[in-house]
Amino acid sequence: MAAAVEGLEPEAAAEDATRGAAEEAVDAGLRVPPLLAGNRLNLDLYPGGCHQLLHLCAQRSPQLLQVEFLRLSTHEDPGLLGATLAQVPGRLPCLRSLVLKGGQHRDALGACLRGCLTSLPDGLSNLARLAHLDLSFNSLEALPACVPQLRGLDALLLSHNCLLELPEALGALPSLTFLAVTHNCLQTLPTALGALSTLRRLDLSENLLDTLPPEIGGLSSLAELNLASNRLQSLPASLAGLRSLRLLFLYSNLLTSVPAGLIHLPLLARLDLRGNQLRDVPPEFLDAPFVRLQGNPLGEALPRPLSPPGTPVVPEMPRLFLTTDLDSFPVTPQGCSVTLACGIRLHFPAGATATPITIHYRLWLPEPRLVPLGPHDTLLSHVLELQPHGVVFQQDVGLWLLFVPPRVRRYREVVVRTLSEDSWTDLETHLEEEAPKQFWARCQVPHFSWFLVVSRPVSDTCLVPPEGTLLCSSGHPGVKVTFPQGATEEPRQVRMQVWWYTWASRELRALLGEPEAAVSPLLCLWQSGPPSFLRPVTVQLPLPPGITGLTLDRSRLHLLYQAPPVATWDDITAQVALELTHLYARFQVTHFSWYWLWYTTKSCVGGLARKAWARLRLHRVNLIALQRRRDPEQVLLQCLPRNKVEATLKRLLERYHGPEPSDTVELFEGEKFFAAFERGIDVDADRPDCVEGRICFVFYSHLKNVKEVYVTTALDREAQAVRGQVSFYRGTVPTEVPKEAEAARQKKGLDALWMATLPIKLPRLRGSEGTGQGLGAGLSLAPLNLGDAESGFLTQSNLLSVARRLGLDWPAVALHLGLPYRELQRIRLEFRDDLDGQIRHMLFSWAERQAGRPGAVGLLVQALEQSDRRDLAEEVRAVLELGRQKYQAGILRTGLAPGDPAPPSPSASESRESTEA
Repeated sequence: MAAAVEGLEPEAAAEDATRGAAEEAVDAGLRVPPLLAGNRLNLDLYPGGCHQLLHLCAQRSPQLLQVEFLRLSTHEDPGLLGATLAQVPGRLPCLRSLVLKGGQHRDALGACLRGCLTSLPDGLSNLARLAHLDLSFNSLEALPACVPQLRGLDALLLSHNCLLELPEALGALPSLTFLAVTHNCLQTLPTALGALSTLRRLDLSENLLDTLPPEIGGLSSLAELNLASNRLQSLPASLAGLRSLRLLFLYSNLLTSVPAGLIHLPLLARLDLRGNQLRDVPPEFLDAPFVRLQGNPLGEALPRPLSPPGTPVVPEMPRLFLTTDLDSFPVTPQGCSVTLACGIRLHFPAGATATPITIHYRLWLPEPRLVPLGPHDTLLSHVLELQPHGVVFQQDVGLWLLFVPPRVRRYREVVVRTLSEDSWTDLETHLEEEAPKQFWARCQVPHFSWFLVVSRPVSDTCLVPPEGTLLCSSGHPGVKVTFPQGATEEPRQVRMQVWWYTWASRELRALLGEPEAAVSPLLCLWQSGPPSFLRPVTVQLPLPPGITGLTLDRSRLHLLYQAPPVATWDDITAQVALELTHLYARFQVTHFSWYWLWYTTKSCVGGLARKAWARLRLHRVNLIALQRRRDPEQVLLQCLPRNKVEATLKRLLERYHGPEPSDTVELFEGEKFFAAFERGIDVDADRPDCVEGRICFVFYSHLKNVKEVYVTTALDREAQAVRGQVSFYRGTVPTEVPKEAEAARQKKGLDALWMATLPIKLPRLRGSEGTGQGLGAGLSLAPLNLGDAESGFLTQSNLLSVARRLGLDWPAVALHLGLPYRELQRIRLEFRDDLDGQIRHMLFSWAERQAGRPGAVGLLVQALEQSDRRDLAEEVRAVLELGRQKYQAGILRTGLAPGDPAPPSPSASESRESTEA
């Protein structure tokens, strides 16, 4: 659709475009849902949002004049998007918040796609009331000229764009308090930035800044400054003049020095200098508890001085630090050291490549096709892809991969696994720990492909010569393999793994139906060269626990054999000569595979071994749904191994309450499943991982599998509490989720996708019971919401914190809050022996009456000050300020969890949770 028509004025052209789009929508039979809800118009979640907005404009609905919040996706046709935005100033004159974001769509690999927005119509400068503008996840290369003309702008979000610079005119925004320009390509900043005297939060992380203008010290109201992941080598001394600064983030830069005056800023609570090049800092920085200095070469000597005259000068190897927007880097024959944005490091020695080459990298989320885990392996990292694949370097390239340390380390080792010639192999790996809870797996790679870190049982290898040798297991010294002389004509490589199970005896006995059953460690042997040895090889296995060679019944001893990939275990006890000692069993074989020693009265052991083997390969997982006690609209979904359930519940039940864990679900590591909300309850549709009310999980035992989601409902909760459930489904998302848990439970059979269902109950919004003594440990009140989004919220947890510290001063505070003296006497009588109950009842009964009224928070602060509790008044002010910041960070964040600028229930819940933190 053209934005202008020949022979028409711009306004007439826009009007014609509006009518044309509306007629197209009507002709196409477009059913416009009831989009207008109060003063909000959310069109980013609907297909064809521009068509729908043009349709509403063509109808000239009077409700459009009341709209203050508009969300519109930029994944539209650019011409149609421009024509739609041209209608906004005339049709929505009261607009206060405009969100034009991309990122709602993903490519085939799961990456968020940027929107098509490259400019804005000049007419948007007529939105005199606009206070919030979000242009994140778009394709802006320059700031639109209309933006600096929005004099009432309070928050401006430009993250995840392609901005090369910011205009000087940006300093003409007198009301701006929040500016986010993360994940762009900024190399310099305008000097007029220092004129933003009202600016409180400035986020310039993930850019290409190498210097800062001295004028940045003029930001007198700045409380938070984020300059992380840039290329800063020094800082202007004027930063020490930011007297209001509380948080300063400078990690992942190239700083060699910092102004000493930073440590004396009166309100500074966090100074993050991690991952820089600081070799020496003033002593005050070392002693301050709020300074973070990990990852700096503190105390290390400077590089060697220059060589004497006449000595050939060897150029210093370049060092590259990539931001998240850069997915490639050049490598020359000189070599280089590279630190990726995710923390992974590479070292290309000089001469590794003969010609310049560009390396591309990508960090993949774990997927079954990219995670080649054995039956006893555990994933410890994401998957790193380095391209071009298969390029052979003249020297090995050093690779450092970050990983999560395994919980169980005995008899296990950490290795880097890579794809080589269509098969996955493990590289020789060395572990490094440079900071607390920060581990690297270091290896040398000859070529590039996919890399990941896994934990596996200890593997022992040796080279068997014709003269013979002895191979012992480092994981279990009782396991040995003896190679006689003449077993092979040519040297061959042999690898051995021993898997020692920590099975509870009752599990094995229940599986076999036998009270005295036991099994030995499982031995796996591999070899290179011919499949068989020329002479028999002697294998030694320890006897099962509790069994000795002097007391065992040989008829109950079974030696099992399996040749992968066949999953059948064969009993070969009668085919070998078992030599028994007091602690060991020895036998001879001519080719290698997997061997397992069982002690049981069962005559047919192969089927039992296969059943045990299948169970070992499964993670027995519990799926839990819990509701936060202080904010019942927040639900925590978690899957974890069964042996971790009890300890986790004990830790969480102080903050959460809910049903008991579901039945144990056998789930393959790496398998995908879904959680779906039913019966009137739905997941907040703004979540990017939400598909029609369903949340997707992929289970890996050592990666986090916790999701805190917000649930909403269209039902009227003022009349009754809403009940529903969350059901878990295996595999692909079902086309229809059953609405009743009973119907889901009837789904049986091998192809059933349903796994378990847990109930959820949402509280009433008003008139909840339990306003008396029920205000103890388990609050049953509806979530309180004193204040508003602009002035900050006070929640139940905030009021409880005030109540705990109020003590004997509560009557004075109650009188200053306006409670009559008769009410105080009644409270004292009702809670005669419970001072905490008196305070809680007074404070919460007052708060419930004040809910929804303006000025309630200020009244509480005033009452605390009049009662000589200025300490609590300052604490409440700090909570309100933190709540405002966290609220904006939650609803205006530029990551993958977009929020609603208006304070509806889910976003308010997010603010409340942030305030509790």
